[in-house]
Amino acid sequence: MRRIWAVPLLALGLVMGISGVGYAADTARFNWLDYQGSDPSDAVVKAKRGEYRNPILTGYYPDPSITRVGDDYYIVTSTFSWFPGIPIFHSRDLVNWTQIGNAIDRPDQLDFKALGLSRGVFAPAIDHHDGTFYILNTCVDCGGNFIITAKDPKGPWSDPIWLPDLEGGIDPSIFFEDGRAWIVNNGPPEGEPLYQGHRAIWVQEFDLKTMKTIGPRKVLVNGGVDISKKPIWIEGPHIFKKDGAYYLICAEGGTAINHSQVVLRGSSPMGPFTPNPANPILTQRDLDPARAHPITSAGHADFVVTPKGEWWASFLAIRPYGDDLYNTGRETFLMPVRWVDGWPRLTDPGQPIPLTHARPDLPAQPPAKVPTAGAFQVRDEFDGDKLPPYWMMARNPKGDWYRLSDGALTLNLQPVGLSDHGNPAFWGRRQQHHQAVITTEMIFTPDQPGERAGLAAVQSDEHWYRFTIERDGGRLVAKVGMRDGKQVPAAGKVLASLPVTVSASYRLRITARGGEYDFDVASAGGDWQSVLKGADGTILSTRKAGGFIGVMVGPFASRDGQ
Repeated sequence: MRRIWAVPLLALGLVMGISGVGYAADTARFNWLDYQGSDPSDAVVKAKRGEYRNPILTGYYPDPSITRVGDDYYIVTSTFSWFPGIPIFHSRDLVNWTQIGNAIDRPDQLDFKALGLSRGVFAPAIDHHDGTFYILNTCVDCGGNFIITAKDPKGPWSDPIWLPDLEGGIDPSIFFEDGRAWIVNNGPPEGEPLYQGHRAIWVQEFDLKTMKTIGPRKVLVNGGVDISKKPIWIEGPHIFKKDGAYYLICAEGGTAINHSQVVLRGSSPMGPFTPNPANPILTQRDLDPARAHPITSAGHADFVVTPKGEWWASFLAIRPYGDDLYNTGRETFLMPVRWVDGWPRLTDPGQPIPLTHARPDLPAQPPAKVPTAGAFQVRDEFDGDKLPPYWMMARNPKGDWYRLSDGALTLNLQPVGLSDHGNPAFWGRRQQHHQAVITTEMIFTPDQPGERAGLAAVQSDEHWYRFTIERDGGRLVAKVGMRDGKQVPAAGKVLASLPVTVSASYRLRITARGGEYDFDVASAGGDWQSVLKGADGTILSTRKAGGFIGVMVGPFASRDGQ
């Protein structure tokens, strides 16, 4: 089994302590958590020698942006209202990626308040210039557009520098040339929108000394590459230069099955830009939806060039298990960029995104210690003084409700539930596969009804499962609760309950099988017992829950009350 290393995760005012743990009734001790995952395609599509596997970042890693500094490559993705946010990944071969930190790792950088879990930080863009790393981003409903900087991509990253001229926009990115810089972003069109989803791409110069936008703002793209067709959600813009020409790439069509990537070309960062007559350069919307192992909703690309002049693109796409049903969120993929008649291209019309592809012409690197692609197993022993950087909590941390000590993660029971738009005692890691088994060992004995601890699988504040040990009518039970919409009370509803004996510890297991979830419990040294089999997992899909994220699963503890 793979043992997880830990790298610095949080620079919090609250600290994960290393003092002794008391096994009080108002705490739950988690000794380890084991994740195993695979997908149906793993059995039939295998990467050969010299190939890599898509996606390169499985699970909820949407809106990727990529940059190169020397021989090093970096990717950042969206995390919305989860904290710490904006993971930083590093690679030297574009295939094996290691998370080296999080750009938003201090509670005072951004305040996610009581936002829904699909608000917060949207679509970061990373770049590097003259020894400094830049991330541009939008905190939706929590401040607007901003820029943060760092000398080392591992951090620390600066506090946000706000960009008020970009008010009403999202998805900013930056382009550097000859000591100058320009910011492009999605924003409302000039005048009243002509239709639902009518947006525009704007540009404005940026002063690197004052860190402020300067000069006039200008619309580069109105609506999309052909406004007569009423294209929606032109967004995720990036400008780059090749052979004396400036290129503007954007996502278009909304981040669902009609998603695509388009490109325009001009003679200046300020435009004008002319669309590629053969747009889109990436999409899967023209493929048979009944095809085997479909990849859908592709777009939001960013380009990078290797030292040998190869062009590659990171982008998001989705692997559904049913009719646009997926619980894993939008994932990060990699494909080569071809140049045809002066225009970049990823897929031809009707061409599916490959699950495997020849690797970039770069020196091969050892596999990452924590795998991010294909089928894998990861076991967290909770034996360090910090959690690995892929663990996240809902919104900013409030109070000292957790600690790492004596080889365990201990959670204090909090009067904050999964529906309360607060900061519950819940640490989550991504469900990264359609077929996944998440198992933990927990020491916990509730004293009274309303005290509970175990595992939670969370898609949103209104769509979740809770699998806990509780006290019910004078006996201990393993209970499965769920919420599948705002019409259900915030406390959720109980789907199943199974009496359990008083035990030194309990093992809890959640098994995801595409659109079905199973819940099993075992006392110390005992056999597994089924509490609920075949629960409706589609309630955790983005299609039913809405939003932009994927399922987070992990240890949870709460108690009723204020």
